[in-house]
Amino acid sequence: MKKLSSILMIATAGLLFACNGTPKDSTDAADSVNKVKDTTTTGQTGIAVVADDAKFAVDAANGGMTEIELSKLALERATNAKVKEFANMMVMDHSKAGDELKGIATTKNITLPAEVNEDSKKAIADLSAKKAGADFDKAYVDKMVSDHKSTVDLFEDASKNVKDPDLKAFADKTLPTIKGHLGHINAIHDGMK
Repeated sequence: MKKLSSILMIATAGLLFACNGTPKDSTDAADSVNKVKDTTTTGQTGIAVVADDAKFAVDAANGGMTEIELSKLALERATNAKVKEFANMMVMDHSKAGDELKGIATTKNITLPAEVNEDSKKAIADLSAKKAGADFDKAYVDKMVSDHKSTVDLFEDASKNVKDPDLKAFADKTLPTIKGHLGHINAIHDGMK
């Protein structure tokens, strides 16, 4: 029965991709796979959370991976010591949160993106190719302010609306750290004026 369910899930995913075209990026692909998983069962063929909870996990994973990639770039290219210190904190904190989210996703059979989405790739490429020195620092800080405002909104919404207790606990536990990051990067931003 499990084998038949797996085959049906794969066939359904194939039909979705054939009808809708290939997803434009890894977050779309993860969302598509999660949508075809059976929500009435758990384990290998089913997903143990509602669709909105899976979407939060996918978005949170993409955001965390994006922060890590942008911050690794900042560790290489930033000239401001405070910016480098912040970037190092981003890599450490978002790696830790990402590992925790992956663990939850595994137990809930949620497919997470394997890489950042196309918008994030473009932002990383733009920052990498077009900025240097103080201009790089300013662009990175501006991006971190913007991204952390969006991430705080994402996690506040999840804290209120996520149904799965493990994902809700993750959102509740991670939100103060993200708010701390936003406060820290705002202070750096204000100090650069």
